[in-house]
Amino acid sequence: MPSRYPGALTQDWEPVVLHKNRTKVQDRDRKAVNQALRTGAAVQTVKKAEAGSNKKASPVVNAKKLDEAAEPAALDRVSTEVKQLIQKARLEKKMSQAELAKQINERPQVVQEYENGKAVPNQAVLAKMERVLGVKLRGKIGK
Repeated sequence: MPSRYPGALTQDWEPVVLHKNRTKVQDRDRKAVNQALRTGAAVQTVKKAEAGSNKKASPVVNAKKLDEAAEPAALDRVSTEVKQLIQKARLEKKMSQAELAKQINERPQVVQEYENGKAVPNQAVLAKMERVLGVKLRGKIGK
């Protein structure tokens, strides 16, 4: 079959190859690195110190200073007088711990801890209990 273009078979065409300028981001791209490894090009790897860790630099703690430091004081707990006042006022109003907790917007476990003397006093919780129970729990008695 004759060609539409005379001499098309006889011409020697050279392939045209366009090269993009590579940027540093492309050099770090995983695909570019894999391509360079496949073709045998030189690839430089640099390991970063603490790469991939989520640690912050923590100050070096001197064990001797820790030993010499005073022991932290135990947290104050609800006094015996306060826990008895809470329980007595609640029983006088014929309320359960769960009902009191619901009225002060706290969990029943919080009321239980206050009545058992295991809770660390929170002024906001004590204020809500004072309002609902009608007794004074803070001040000289609470300390």
